Amino acid sequence: MTLTKKLIIIFLIFLVTIQFFRPTKNLGVTEGPNHISAVVAIPENISLILKTSCYDCHSNNTNYPWYSEIMPLGWWLNHHVQEGKAELNFSEFKLYSPKKQDRKLEETKEEVEGREMPLESFTKIHKNAVLSEDQIKALSGWVDNSRKKILLSK
Repeated sequence: MTLTKKLIIIFLIFLVTIQFFRPTKNLGVTEGPNHISAVVAIPENISLILKTSCYDCHSNNTNYPWYSEIMPLGWWLNHHVQEGKAELNFSEFKLYSPKKQDRKLEETKEEVEGREMPLESFTKIHKNAVLSEDQIKALSGWVDNSRKKILLSK
């Protein structure tokens, strides 16, 4: 057997083996008692934007695409979800202090207006998550109003 064939066989065995090492999926409750809606009102249009463009990485529940079942893609996606939740978790928003809630909303507005969020790697595959100018304006206005409410409740 040639060296090339041996390397191909070793690589295939490696690919099959890593399929057995899967990350824990993010399949909790999105809108539980600590959800952002327990802190501020979320109009239907904003709720739709959050569900479509934010919740997969910034909530306790992710809708996984088929390719998440293929390692190492599943690991990569899991890393993005864990990073996103660590930065901002709409499902646990009520647990943040009012100061942190205000800061997280301010950062959300900055990221969206700067077109940093949703991530390009996400929107390339999820075309419906790309935010239009009208959606960005609506989200920014909602953030401004929500921040005022949070600041008044301090």
